[in-house]
Amino acid sequence: MKKNLNVIQVKGTRGLLMLVGIGCCLAAGFIYFPGWVSMHIWNLTAKYFEQIPAIGILQGILLWGIIAAAYFTFRKEKLVVCMNASEGLDDEELKKVFAEIKKQANNDTLIQSMIKAKEAELKIRNLQNLNIPKADIKDDKEKIESK
Repeated sequence: MKKNLNVIQVKGTRGLLMLVGIGCCLAAGFIYFPGWVSMHIWNLTAKYFEQIPAIGILQGILLWGIIAAAYFTFRKEKLVVCMNASEGLDDEELKKVFAEIKKQANNDTLIQSMIKAKEAELKIRNLQNLNIPKADIKDDKEKIESK
């Protein structure tokens, strides 16, 4: 089971209405409005040329889709979307991250307590990996908690 899975919960009628509202706002902001603007720009330029017909909103939305697709296809920087969950950091990388956090947050007591708790967890995990009996790990937990 993946631990990094994010779940969006929609509860009740209010949640469904919120979901529909968000979907309508996204559709209006990213599809309908740019299509409407594209339609008006096309029709404005069509007035100056005899051979260009006027278009409606559906054709404006299609024109906007062509413009957006062409932009993402021909731009220099490539768009990369990664959908897989990232792997966890190993102990050495975690120690490096926590060392950087310590440098940045020497005066913040909340962050320091979180760092100490994570270091204690890593120490206990290392002791368990070395197959040290549970009594020693329990004693070590008590020593860490007393500090």
